[in-house]
Amino acid sequence: MNDQAALIDERPTTHVTERLLTFPDAGSMALSIRAKALMFHDPRSVALLDEVERIARSEATVLVIGETGTGKELIARHIHKRSGRRGPFIAVNCGAFSETLIDAELFGHETGAFTGASQSRAGWFEAANGGTLFLDEIGDLPLPLQVKLLRVLQERQVVRLGSRKPIALDVRLVAATNVELAQAVEAQHFRADLYYRLSVASVNLPPLRDRPGDILPLARHFIGVYAGKLGLGDPRLSDDAQAALLHYSWPGNIRELENVIHYALIVCRDGVLRAADFRFSPLARLSVTTAPRAAPTVHTPAALEPAVQADADGDDEPGVNSLSRALDGLIGGAQAHLFRTVESTLVHQAFAHCRNNQVRTAKLLGVTRNTLRTLLKRHGLLADDTPAIAVHEAQEGREGREAIDDSPRSPAATPHVELLHS
Repeated sequence: MNDQAALIDERPTTHVTERLLTFPDAGSMALSIRAKALMFHDPRSVALLDEVERIARSEATVLVIGETGTGKELIARHIHKRSGRRGPFIAVNCGAFSETLIDAELFGHETGAFTGASQSRAGWFEAANGGTLFLDEIGDLPLPLQVKLLRVLQERQVVRLGSRKPIALDVRLVAATNVELAQAVEAQHFRADLYYRLSVASVNLPPLRDRPGDILPLARHFIGVYAGKLGLGDPRLSDDAQAALLHYSWPGNIRELENVIHYALIVCRDGVLRAADFRFSPLARLSVTTAPRAAPTVHTPAALEPAVQADADGDDEPGVNSLSRALDGLIGGAQAHLFRTVESTLVHQAFAHCRNNQVRTAKLLGVTRNTLRTLLKRHGLLADDTPAIAVHEAQEGREGREAIDDSPRSPAATPHVELLHS
């Protein structure tokens, strides 16, 4: 494996106990919603890395569970690298395909298998032969395809659409989800037998708020990444800045931390990042109170204190009234860039709630798809060159809506797949 094909960059940091995982092309992923770095400094993270590396040496199927932005794909890539497999690592987002296309994408098809299939094509399972296939958002896989995936895992062979000839496979599967699959099984949205098959080895990736020892090392890493691009020399974190980072709840996890540091570097003075330079989500406190898992003490801006106290006293119903009080506090406190801050928070929270599905997010917010795409681009959640038609067609197919173009599309035109060869 040469340096150009390295899946994960591991390098020593200023603390010998720290280990850093990044994408080899992290610099070209500025608008990605994925976590682009994982630091293992917190004791919980160190134990997690040890567990992951022990799992990697086996051939077991792995299920990575964690919130959006925690670094699930980095964990999957590290498992592949440590496994010693010589084949490629292929990442596929199950939520990016329509139900009519994902079958052919995963398992391949023969000529004439469906309208528009002018030539045979291998699926992603075949393409990953000898390596690792990473299926992100596995919970979005339709039930009929869950049956087929289970059969592929059991028999270690795949049959293309339009064919009866099985093709032997040597593929290790790593799946990931940001939802509780056990609850999806209870709701009959996910097959129990497939859940047990996928979770032979489970990796629970804790959110950033639950591994505070990684926050400052990650912040220093992102300072190093962006300081050079901005020509800032060697910026440093002030004491109050470090305290603010440690006391914030990080609902957006590592990706949010990267954004906060990037903005702070742009507005800081004299090469010192201060707490006042950070642009935290003004609604983070409200989102944390409804989170299923307990979180540490949250840094609440002074403008939000009246709303938080009212919630604690139980004098009002949560929801709109709490939001109104929070906004009233921000307006009264002369919050800088108020509209953009509130708009950014709403877009980020809605997009994450809908698991990055544009169709669902537009419906939730009550806006058109074009308006939503403009908002996603404005707030760094969508690259300007993302193929709009293919994305909308894939996501509308999942919702059972009519496709943008009535003519069938070849699976070869479907985006959101990364192929890296080792």
